[in-house]
Amino acid sequence: MGKRLTENLSSLYIGAANGLKPKRTRKKIVAYVESYDDISFWRSLLAEFEDDTRYFEVMLPSRNTLAKGKKTVLMNHLGRQLGENMIACVDSDYDYLLQECTQTSRYMNQCPYVLQTYAYAIENYHCYAEGLHEVCVTATLNDHQLIDFPAFMKLYSEIAYPLFIWSVWFYRKKNLSEFSLLDFCSYVKLDQISVAHPETSLQAMSRRVRRKLKELEHRHAHALPEIEVMKGELKQLGVHPDNTYMFIQGHHIMNNVVMRLLNPVCTVLRREREEQIHQLACHEVQLQNELTSYQRSVVGVEVVIHKNTNYKNSPLYRKILKDVEKLLRIS
Repeated sequence: MGKRLTENLSSLYIGAANGLKPKRTRKKIVAYVESYDDISFWRSLLAEFEDDTRYFEVMLPSRNTLAKGKKTVLMNHLGRQLGENMIACVDSDYDYLLQECTQTSRYMNQCPYVLQTYAYAIENYHCYAEGLHEVCVTATLNDHQLIDFPAFMKLYSEIAYPLFIWSVWFYRKKNLSEFSLLDFCSYVKLDQISVAHPETSLQAMSRRVRRKLKELEHRHAHALPEIEVMKGELKQLGVHPDNTYMFIQGHHIMNNVVMRLLNPVCTVLRREREEQIHQLACHEVQLQNELTSYQRSVVGVEVVIHKNTNYKNSPLYRKILKDVEKLLRIS
């Protein structure tokens, strides 16, 4: 009896151990990304499509060097190797909007084995307006909504939109000396934000944008019909006045817009929670214990937002999912 039990246990152990090993019969699809920071985003997205027949390995384009970036992923002899077992996952930058204007944009938009963000970068997804309140709650453990983030980012986008169209126009014309991406971002940044009156920062930005628009419309009056045509073209690509922030440089949106909004909001929310603890504590020991516990539990908002995944219902994210489905059908 004891011997049979031992044999059964050994058999179960071997079966369980074999179950821990990767399923070698599954097809492996290598997904190359631009940087370490991109791995989590694409790993989470592609994992939704793994099953008993396939799995993805997300990695940088070289095991032998630290070479990174879009050019390394697309152009360093890798582009000719892309296929059903090897794909590229890259930020769109402006290339999605440039369409046929450059070799890179043409390749990205036409090759079925290139997945792109459609938004300017992954940072734009982390800044998705509908998820910003959740970011604040996670960072402060306070669910008091001080600002309507979707409404704020919608208004920000509407102000930035007409100048954004000009920015894309200059890129299509390959005339970056007159109005570069850096120039554009300098007009659509936010100054210090008041939580009580966040609209004041938008008003200041609006004044800067209007002045620059007036200058560009005067200097390039001949381009106004092209600008109107471009609005229609970009609308077909998903760019609207109320979601422009998803197509503006991700680093700028993160650091010069959203973080400038979230930092003061989270400061107020933490202060509220600490004041509540002060008011409800029955004695000094309880006060110190509760304050210490709270302060240990909160997380820096800059950490939380980079782990924010509340963008998965966004239209642009769903567009990527459809591209993966299409890719798998032809693989």
